Amino acid sequence: MDALSLKYENLKRILREMDRVLVAYSGGVDSTLVLKTARDELGDGVLAVTALSETTPRHEREDAVRLARELGAEHRLVETRELDLRAFAENPKNKCYICKKLRFGQLVDMAADSGYAAVIDGENADDAGDYRPGTKAARELGVRSPLKDAGLAKADVRELSRRLGLSTWNKPAYACLASRIPYDSPITAEKLRQVDAAEDALRGLGFSGSIRVRHYGDTARIELEPEDIPGLTTDPLRGRAVEAVKAIGFLFVTLDLEGYRQGSLNRAIEQWIVGSE
Repeated sequence: MDALSLKYENLKRILREMDRVLVAYSGGVDSTLVLKTARDELGDGVLAVTALSETTPRHEREDAVRLARELGAEHRLVETRELDLRAFAENPKNKCYICKKLRFGQLVDMAADSGYAAVIDGENADDAGDYRPGTKAARELGVRSPLKDAGLAKADVRELSRRLGLSTWNKPAYACLASRIPYDSPITAEKLRQVDAAEDALRGLGFSGSIRVRHYGDTARIELEPEDIPGLTTDPLRGRAVEAVKAIGFLFVTLDLEGYRQGSLNRAIEQWIVGSE
């Protein structure tokens, strides 16, 4: 048995010990592996719950519904209203903590009311290396991260997903739409709508990797996988992309030549992050 198989066996053991679980399910690579494994080990003792709000990309909510159905999991959608929280909408550096405190709080209450022993998420062993204030909220509420507990990193999750035949094994990274708006710039439903529509437009032009449209007022800053950048700098795609993004309400369209990288907006607060740890 190879090292990855041993980690997977550990994951299955961790889940069996929980007996009945509520899975915080986004439809992404990590939470889909968690849901698949939980279903295999616990059968009907699993409930998948997807939290929805204006910060959720439309295609992600559609994926979550479809994938949960394919896995045969009981699945519920719950509306969260983080934009109603002024502390979140003002977009502070710890907005993820505020959001996750609300979302996980609802899931913990749901689990208690429905007889589930634990709420689990899809955080993996690599996530500890990024700025994730939402993790603090999850730990405070007792949410478990079985992938991380089993020592499974992102590459492990993708390889296990491939071996198990999950269509998500090579799915691009997902993040909520609020992550596209620079810190301290207010988060509004209109900004989130523009970002979602602009990213959908780029996918419609054939870009299939990780796509981010960062919202800087009247300017859209596009991040693509480095290998996709040349395609957006030459016509006819360049012209089509500019036209599509401007039609959504942006006056200027820029391309980040560094390409997509996780947490790029955190560069503006790196000194604050170090001081807060």
